[in-house]
Amino acid sequence: MSDLSPPRQALRLPADCSIAAIRAVCDLIRDAFRRHEKLEIDCSSVDKADVTSIQLLLSTAKTGRAEGRKVVLTAFSQALRKTMRRAGFTSDEMIEHHFH
Repeated sequence: MSDLSPPRQALRLPADCSIAAIRAVCDLIRDAFRRHEKLEIDCSSVDKADVTSIQLLLSTAKTGRAEGRKVVLTAFSQALRKTMRRAGFTSDEMIEHHFH
């Protein structure tokens, strides 16, 4: 039995997702979101993150839900997890709930 749904496309976030680089990160995500029906965002390379990173990822996930499109965030780096905890996401389960 074959799966006829379009494959999910992966976008790897750059190492710097801090406020200094967030415009470029936003442009990367926006471009990928326009080109693909399903989007997987690989967060494994993120070394610098702050609250702007979290806001962008939450907005991306929320937009995907509102448009009925699949957006999945995967492979959270330790730097990104630490930033998320400082932003109020107290556990991995909470992170997975908001970003999957």
